[in-house]
Amino acid sequence: MRSDAVHQVLETEVAQARLRRGGEPPRVLDVGGGSGVWAVPLASAGCAVTVVDPSPNALATLQRRASDAGVADRITPLQGDTDALHVVRPEGGADLVLGHGLLEVVDDVAGALREMAAATAPGGAVSVLVANRHAAVLGRALAGRVAEALRLFQDPDGRLDDGTTDPLLRRFDSAGLERSMTEAGLTVELIQGQGVLSDLVPGSVLESGSDALAELERAAAVSSPLREIASRLHAIGRVAG
Repeated sequence: MRSDAVHQVLETEVAQARLRRGGEPPRVLDVGGGSGVWAVPLASAGCAVTVVDPSPNALATLQRRASDAGVADRITPLQGDTDALHVVRPEGGADLVLGHGLLEVVDDVAGALREMAAATAPGGAVSVLVANRHAAVLGRALAGRVAEALRLFQDPDGRLDDGTTDPLLRRFDSAGLERSMTEAGLTVELIQGQGVLSDLVPGSVLESGSDALAELERAAAVSSPLREIASRLHAIGRVAG
């Protein structure tokens, strides 16, 4: 897995789950992660991963990617959505449940979070990664699209329009994300940013693989107010146990 703040947190979760399970492979449930962006690295790290996604095309991409990485035997692809989690979750629950890029597009945020929490084993974690409304406002303002930035800022869901051009149903800020997870019965242990500065610096800096930028990005991820302008917000919610 990579070295950014989100991946580091997930690596820690996997290591803790392996300890709880006495060295057995941690069980991961990836909801809406059909293309395998997160599932394949987690399987490569030794996890048993179940991926639930409504798109057969995304699941086909997942299977190709898993096969190329040599981890197809560690990944179980299943077509479905959050309503199916009570059927497909591992017996006793998953050690780690991912909902990355999910809450922006589901019809019912509260229901999706409740289903993910219910699919998590006692002591396990729900990892959520969402689009940040403040970053969307800032990005459009800096690009000179001020009217769009104003609409995003004023809309209660952080939407650009009624869905005709905006692919997302909503964007989140830190307070709203924490409130939604808490209302679902999760104890929020962490909210951090992903893409705090790396999405703003020139491409030449990214291509150089700067160690200083990587270190700065990890530090900024948990530092308010810098966290509040990250492209994405990442939260960890713990299930009691």
